[in-house]
Amino acid sequence: MILNIVPARTGIQWVREGIQTFFRQPLALVGLFFMYMAVMLIVSQLPGIGVLLAGVLVPASTLGLMAATREAAQGRFPMPTVLASAFRAGQQRMKAMLALGLAYAVLSTLVSLIVSALLPAPSAPVQAGAPAAEQVSGAVLLTLLLHLPIFLMFWHAPALVHWHGISPAKSLFFSIVACLRNARAFLVYGLAWAGLVMAMGMVIAIFASLVGSAEAASMVMMPFAFLMAAMMSTSIYFSFRDCFVESETPALPSEA
Repeated sequence: MILNIVPARTGIQWVREGIQTFFRQPLALVGLFFMYMAVMLIVSQLPGIGVLLAGVLVPASTLGLMAATREAAQGRFPMPTVLASAFRAGQQRMKAMLALGLAYAVLSTLVSLIVSALLPAPSAPVQAGAPAAEQVSGAVLLTLLLHLPIFLMFWHAPALVHWHGISPAKSLFFSIVACLRNARAFLVYGLAWAGLVMAMGMVIAIFASLVGSAEAASMVMMPFAFLMAAMMSTSIYFSFRDCFVESETPALPSEA
């Protein structure tokens, strides 16, 4: 496994390949993304440990979606069992993925605690809309800012653990190094997706103005937002593929 430095324009390629691969198997990839979201929602509702358990499952679920993308990119139909790829690659790698998940859950919980301490929720309802909106916006921005290093650490880590057998600690290190050394490509990647989301919002706004119904616009927006999120999840695999070049072709788990 060799860390690769890619040109900035590769970010556009990741977006393009993600969308193209998505439309090769749209029903399968939408269905798998829906299953992922549904499982996370159900698990998070478990009393006491739900939120923590959902956090533990995030790296394994991310790996499952990447494995599904790999299947689709190679012309195969990704079966639902591909989502459990992390738990079918042997006991050692399963334990490593669970350790990675525990680290993600702890770090995410720590961020939530920091945000709650710095921006506590108001004790009483605020009558004026502006201050409440500003507080919510501040909390969202602070949460995203504090989560940024977590995103970088875990962007490639599940794939490094699963496909290359790297330890959780080393996978976190290599992931953040790969993201930082390819920062220009990831910036272009993020801007491209932001541009697509803005374009989708403009189309929906035009649709709302034509039909004169905010409810109709909301009904259209939800499925489009879901499809956009599914396509973005599909593109993650290609960023991993290009940031880490295999020196030799390894023996991969049979399900991925």
